[in-house]
Amino acid sequence: MDLNIKGIIPPMVTPFLENGELDLIGLNNLIEHLINGGVHGIFLLGTNGEGPSMPYKLRKQLIEEACKIIDKRLPVYVGITDSVLEYSVEIAHVAKDAGADVVVVAPPYYFPLGEEELEVYFEELIKQLPLPFVLYNMPSCTKIDLSIEFVKKFRKLGALGIKDSSGDLDYLQSLTKAFKDDPEFSIMVGTELYIPETIMAGGHGSIAGGANFYPELFVAYYNASVAKDKERLELLRKEVALLYETIYAVGDQFSRFTKGTKGALSVLGICEDHMLPPLKRFNDDERALLAKYISEYKKKNILNELSPWHS
Repeated sequence: MDLNIKGIIPPMVTPFLENGELDLIGLNNLIEHLINGGVHGIFLLGTNGEGPSMPYKLRKQLIEEACKIIDKRLPVYVGITDSVLEYSVEIAHVAKDAGADVVVVAPPYYFPLGEEELEVYFEELIKQLPLPFVLYNMPSCTKIDLSIEFVKKFRKLGALGIKDSSGDLDYLQSLTKAFKDDPEFSIMVGTELYIPETIMAGGHGSIAGGANFYPELFVAYYNASVAKDKERLELLRKEVALLYETIYAVGDQFSRFTKGTKGALSVLGICEDHMLPPLKRFNDDERALLAKYISEYKKKNILNELSPWHS
């Protein structure tokens, strides 16, 4: 499969049953929803996918079942980050055997590593990987921000790209400037509002959590950025910004982004919003507020040429 990493790649939520088992019907519904929405790939076991909370048996089942459903229609990216190097390698091999295309690696969580220590760790990890890899900069969860020099080093060691979820526009612009002469190194942004800035500076797309429930919006946002369609971008940016004021603003915990994303899918009837500890789904009042926001979006439907919400 062509691994030209670009466009909109949702960090897919993982549908669970109330007992914590994988919801296979919800998984199928969600994957078809994403594919029908025009996304360019699917990322399993990321933050929105609750990867770090999942037992290894469940992670393996998700990878295998998702790859069967996707059936090579889109590239599949699998997060393998763990506090144990051996487990990261093990999941990478599961991903390869299931038919995934790329693994995504962030610094191991818990210990506040220095960059020198992290380089030694990554060098050992990538020697054992059976698939191409993408770097993942997520300092809020890993306690370390990948420097531009670090990224350059691991580009030379085979990295295909980087997902930046730092939320730091200056850092993002430094990345695009550093790799402007290397168009085959993909720079993917996690902060959804920054999609136009990323594309216009030479970046390649977004691993956008909101694309789980509203894939058409984010694909349109990406396409308008590539086309430099200022009028359409202004309309789409307002719609994306509104997500931050509504769906992402329910609750007062940082986990509200993941919970809001999964809750929106539940309101839309795509999958349930059950979560694994330590996360838990919204309470009844919060879920009612989320349903109100979704209803308002459906009535407004400012993008008449799209059909983003299921009736």
